[in-house]
Amino acid sequence: MDKQQLSARFAEYFEAHMDEILADLAEIIAIESIGDENAEVKPFGEGSAKALAWGEGKLRELGMATRNFDNYAVRGDFSAEGEPVLGILAHLDTVPVSSGWSYDPFKLTEKDGVLYGRGTIDDKGPATAVIWAVKAIREMGLPMRNFRVIFGGNEENGCNDMAYYEKCEKFPPMVFTPDGSFPVLNCEKGMIHLTFSAPYEDSEISSINAGMALNAIPDRCSVTCADGRKVLITGQSAHGSRPENGENSITKFLAGYEGSSTLLGGLKKLFPHGEFDGSSCGLGFEDKISGKMTCALTVLKTEGGKLCGGIDIRFPIDRTLAEIKGIIEGAVEKAGFTIDTFEGMEPHYVDENSEFVQALLRVYERVKGEKGYCIAEGGVTYVHNTEGAVAFGAEFPWENNNMHGDDEHISMETFRLNLNMYANAIAEICMKE
Repeated sequence: MDKQQLSARFAEYFEAHMDEILADLAEIIAIESIGDENAEVKPFGEGSAKALAWGEGKLRELGMATRNFDNYAVRGDFSAEGEPVLGILAHLDTVPVSSGWSYDPFKLTEKDGVLYGRGTIDDKGPATAVIWAVKAIREMGLPMRNFRVIFGGNEENGCNDMAYYEKCEKFPPMVFTPDGSFPVLNCEKGMIHLTFSAPYEDSEISSINAGMALNAIPDRCSVTCADGRKVLITGQSAHGSRPENGENSITKFLAGYEGSSTLLGGLKKLFPHGEFDGSSCGLGFEDKISGKMTCALTVLKTEGGKLCGGIDIRFPIDRTLAEIKGIIEGAVEKAGFTIDTFEGMEPHYVDENSEFVQALLRVYERVKGEKGYCIAEGGVTYVHNTEGAVAFGAEFPWENNNMHGDDEHISMETFRLNLNMYANAIAEICMKE
């Protein structure tokens, strides 16, 4: 059986089991696995622990040798023979939800060929596809070298899960994550998340509340005037690394602000509505491989007599963390604020000519029937800090699946491709000759 025939067999298998596959996806979507490091259940809360238990249970059902890493992560090895040659890394935690959903975010809803629910694209849908890719390989009796599936519970809040995992067990020599984009995402921009604040007292605006997470474009900005009048500015949510896909309610509010607050006036100058590259902050860099950088004001709130904010930045691979840090901190401090917290990562890049990347591109071309190519994105995937690792799916560059936003979704067409891509990728790399 050649590889094209094998790909056709995989497709037939998944169609025959689609009802069962969607039932599994519905189970994990129903688990509210929003990470909370302050919860009584350690390390990331009861929901994260339940999601990991679900993942370990599914891997055990497949006959995999499982291990739980103190509820930071779980993993399953396909075989007891030999060290794993490939690792597939997915996360089962999600970002919070807002009140703007058209559907229950914790109930899988299918409508007009689209699956809705928190985690359908990031990363519970892809994780379910990986589970069923393994199941197809197991039930078809394919001769495989050992490979490993790893599920984590803290991707959305700093990847402390993988830092812990690496202390216990090393990654296989080849690793991909279904936490980015097809065809192969081999270039990830550097990332900065910072928060700032300053004492605030204003005779016109008494309170502001916008933004739930640093890595999400806020779709609502609630403002209370000194006379008690409330104003709601609405926009469109999007992932923080793709501000152009949304409409930032904070900068929309600032664009219309004409009051006397020097703090708000300073932010208005630094973050013009509709500007996505941070040029007004002194940034605006781009390069040929990773493209334009992004810079977004994603949080703005009044708390404890202070005006507090947060910024999401994704910068090109030809720039350093120290360089971007110096520029943005200088701009924010000049506007009258103090930097409270700072987190950052250098860019991540894997040579597209490596055999691993080329193997994934062959799979893409076989399954999709189109020429494979490498891409760069601003999103920090699960393998950003893993040397030699890349993202393989789960969405396509032309899609907007509302990742991190209201009505997050994945089309049935893309979900089917996920299933086929991951089964074929594992077979391409791990199947014995």
